[in-house]
Amino acid sequence: MSLIVAVILAIVEGLTEFIPVSSTGHMILTAKLLGYDDQSPVMKTYEIVIQLGAILAIAWVYRERILNLLGLNKKVTVVSKSKYLPNRRLDLIHVILGIMPALLVGFFFRDFIKGLFSSHTVLWALVVGGVFMIFAEWFSKNKANVTAEDIDQLSYKQALLIGLYQCISVLWPGFSRSGSTIAGGMLSGASYKASADFSFLIAVPIMCAVSGYEMLDSFRYLTSGTIGYFLIGFVIAFIVAYIVVLAFLKLIQKIQLRHFAYYRFILAALFWIFIMR
Repeated sequence: MSLIVAVILAIVEGLTEFIPVSSTGHMILTAKLLGYDDQSPVMKTYEIVIQLGAILAIAWVYRERILNLLGLNKKVTVVSKSKYLPNRRLDLIHVILGIMPALLVGFFFRDFIKGLFSSHTVLWALVVGGVFMIFAEWFSKNKANVTAEDIDQLSYKQALLIGLYQCISVLWPGFSRSGSTIAGGMLSGASYKASADFSFLIAVPIMCAVSGYEMLDSFRYLTSGTIGYFLIGFVIAFIVAYIVVLAFLKLIQKIQLRHFAYYRFILAALFWIFIMR
């Protein structure tokens, strides 16, 4: 792996991991664009390493919330304009309900899912996922459908539904984990902001579990000849993902879900016209 390839892939991972455009899809398409073997063991190990860098970034952004969930931080925070409530209102049961469906599907269908990784699969997932996101935003515009304005108001049922929607992205590479969870949250009665917060929060345990499991098979590729590239990619992915998440949360009311859907349509069309044909 060349240094330029390592840097480009780390930037792509950091940019796309937590916004609803599919980091997996972008990694596959970027590798194809660069003419790189995206199925090589070293490449797969590198993807795991830079994904861990992105995970660390989101864990740092939500560090107080995570500490609260673990019972290690008793601070209170403002969850609405007029009330102070403990962060523990969202508890570990919400998180478990949000991650268990996808973990079970990923575990039992791991080999089947790996066989679906292809450029054509990703392009279709980008389009269908974009339509799904637009529908979710349309549904959420009716305020009567919104029962959870912030993450602390999510019910267990909503957490489970979000977890079930997340399974779509597990079974269909390119659909986008954050896209399926944010859109699924909005269809379940959560606001855009609450859905995004919960999507980012449950990304930490589920991605740690998946990446950790995959690393058991790939650890031997962390050699003296590759560790330098991996370390550079890890740091770059962390920095870029951290900046992207902070910007997304700050601009969440300005950048609607449909804007990401439009980007997905354009990307799929461009790749189909200029690369795939």
